[in-house]
This record gives sequence, C-alpha cells and structure tokens, in this order.
Amino acid sequence: MEVTVQDMTAARDSRAALQRELLSRYGRTLLCFTLNIPGPVKDSVLIREGFSLGKRALQDGFLRLGAAPLFFEEHTDFTGCEAFYVLPLSALQVKQMAADIEETSPLGRLFDLDVLSSDGTKVERQEIGLPGRRCLLCGQSAQACARSRTHSVEALQKETRRILKEAVRAAFSGRIAELCTRALLYEVNVTPKPGLVDRANNGSHRDMDIFTFADSACALYPYFGRCAAIGLDTAGRPAPETFEALRPAGRLAEGWMLRATGGVNTHKGAIFSMGLLAAAAGRLYRLSSLSAEAVLSECRAMTEGLTARDFAGLSPENAQTAGQRLYTAYGVTGVRGEAERGFPLVSQVGLPRLREALSAGCSINDAGCAALIALMAENTDTNVLHRSSLEAQRDLSARAAALLHGNPFPGREALSSMDADLIRQNISPGGSADLLALCFFLYFLEEAD
Repeated sequence: MEVTVQDMTAARDSRAALQRELLSRYGRTLLCFTLNIPGPVKDSVLIREGFSLGKRALQDGFLRLGAAPLFFEEHTDFTGCEAFYVLPLSALQVKQMAADIEETSPLGRLFDLDVLSSDGTKVERQEIGLPGRRCLLCGQSAQACARSRTHSVEALQKETRRILKEAVRAAFSGRIAELCTRALLYEVNVTPKPGLVDRANNGSHRDMDIFTFADSACALYPYFGRCAAIGLDTAGRPAPETFEALRPAGRLAEGWMLRATGGVNTHKGAIFSMGLLAAAAGRLYRLSSLSAEAVLSECRAMTEGLTARDFAGLSPENAQTAGQRLYTAYGVTGVRGEAERGFPLVSQVGLPRLREALSAGCSINDAGCAALIALMAENTDTNVLHRSSLEAQRDLSARAAALLHGNPFPGREALSSMDADLIRQNISPGGSADLLALCFFLYFLEEAD
C-alpha cells in the first residue's frame, strides 16, 4: 500500500505525541527507532525483517550497557515500523550505542535511531564526535543529497532493497550456522556417551578427541551458513533441486573438515544430515514456521527417491563405500533412508526424549544422554555395523532398551559402565550421535527468539 504526504504527516504527529507523553511520564532518555525507506511503500515483509534485525541489535546494545528498557512499544503500519524505548541511561550513552549500530550494522544506513534527553532535546551525532549521516548511493551528506534531490527515488529504492535483502540473508544464514555449530559442540560435550568421544574419554576411538571435534565443528561453520543460503536461494524451486545444490557444497566441506582434523573423519555424517536441515530451514524461512516438524517434512521432500537413485545397480562386487557395502549386505539404507523418511528417529524418539528430560528438570547434559540412549535403542547404526557386526548392533540396541526400561533418564554410573563395555568391544554408535546433534539443532531452532 502506498502512502501519501498526509499519511506520513499524520504518522509523524502521532509519533511526536507519544514521545511527549513518554517523556512526561518517565522523565528519562527516550530512543525512537524507525527505518529510512525511500518511496511511497513503507511496509513489506522484507522491511519488517530488516526492522526485526534492528530491534535485535538494540537488545544486544542494552545488554552490553547492562540496562533493560523501562518501557517498550512497537507499531507496525503501512506508514512504516516504529519502536519506542525508555531507558535508565544517559542520553549520550544511548546515542553512542545507537551510533555504533548505525556505523557497523549492514542495515545501519537504513536505521533512524533518534535519542531524546529527558527534557525532550534531540541528541545529535556531532555531540559524540561523529559527522552527519551519509547518502546511500554516493556517500556524501545525506541531508545535502536529499535537499538537492541528487538521486532518483527509483535508484534509492533499488539500493534499499539490495541492502535489505543482503542483510536479511546474511543474518539468517549466520544464525542457522551458529545453531548447527552449537549443536555439534553440545553433542560432543554430552558426557558420558557410551563408546563415543566426550569430556571423559575418547570412547572407542584412537585418532580423535574432544578437541578434534571442536576443530571440525568450527571449520564447518561457513558450510552450514552456505547450506541455509542455498535453501533461501532455491526456496521457489522443487525441493529435490535444493538437495542437488547441496552436494558440491558438502564435498567441499568434507575437505575443510579433513584439513582441520589432520585427515580424521569426525563429522562426515553431520555434513550430510545437518547440512540438509540447514537448507530445509532456509527453504522455509518465508513460507512456514521454523518448527521441527516443518523442517523435517522439508527434508523428506528434498530427498525423495534418494536411496533408489544413489544405490541403483549396486552389488557386492561393485560396492565401494562402507554405506554401499552395508546396503548390499543387509539392506540398511543408513542416513539416506532416514532422511527420506523425514528423520523419524529424531522426531519420534530423540527429540521427544530430549524435551521430556528437560521438562523433568534434567540438565542439558543429562537430557542429551537420555536422548542418545533412546536413539541407540531404536537406530540400526551403520557405524556399529561397519566396526562390528549385525549381531553386535542388535545386542547394543537391546542393552540400550533395557537401560531405559528401568529409568527413562539413565544415571551416570550405568552410562559409564556401558561406556567401558563398548570401549572394550571397540563399538562406537556414531550414527546415533549424529542424530543427537540434529535433536539439539531442532530444539535450539524452536527455542530461538
């Protein structure tokens, strides 16, 4: 909807009236946040996303200054977005924080952060030693360019859209990458994990430890952001096309992992599965809720028919990878089959147990242990099959199920005993550990503000 001069005048008058009322009521510093959007359209999905990023930057600034707003109010209308904050801080402190955001945020040139002192006086940038705002297009004085109409509205609108799109894309991709990396780090830190690397020991592994996993997780951070961006960029195309776009990125990421770990395979399974969830979140960003159910459903759509395509024509004679050999020997489809089904072990086993344990008061560590054992009880783990046998895998699942029968949240003594046994048997349920990381990611995603 396009605005008129009368609409904008009425909006300014209403904003000024609220400012006067808040200054009279609180007698404290007032910050008013709006966006500089050229042209007659002041409200859209993209504009509101940019406004949300500005609010988040302000919240971070308040945290840094150690002060919570005494008052907050937000308005979203066809005349634009507005937010009002009353703060128990000096006007110069707030102006410096606001200027930091304007100078460093990718959207800073679009943010209009007016700071009023308790007497209603507007604090100018020059009072903290900064020049006036710069033009979006030429970098000269924004006030001078506006006064002389140096640039067309169309050119300013085009640049504004570009800035908004790039900033929103980067912020979302970075947020997903952060959650993916956090999930991997939480998974490796959960202790004790039978047969797996954790804070207590290296499990059934001789070539890796918790620091190897930390190195690997950090190296994969850019990859997860790239996966989210691929999901965003291909959201309007059929879901399988997103998956195909992920494959070359995944191959590159495997090289990053191996370089970071000195050739040790720490997260090859997670590169596939976590990358898939990151891309699914990207596809859903503007289309649906970022719920666990929606993300896993999108994974199912992205990988439809994957096992049949990847394993077509396989035989014991031409199988090369461990996954291919297990498929020809036992018909186990591994992570491909799990993805095709929308990761039911995550949605129906691991994630519900993680939530249940946290709701019961368990720590994040103990909830992770409970979710892992629940996954081990149900998962046909290709890592166990590869390192041992089908019989050992069945025995492991039966033992995990028996452990849960007595207590849905097994104690550390029982887990440590199981850990010692698996180390002696050289068994490592790495596939279940990968699924636990997915559970953490989806839990973080739903809890994220």
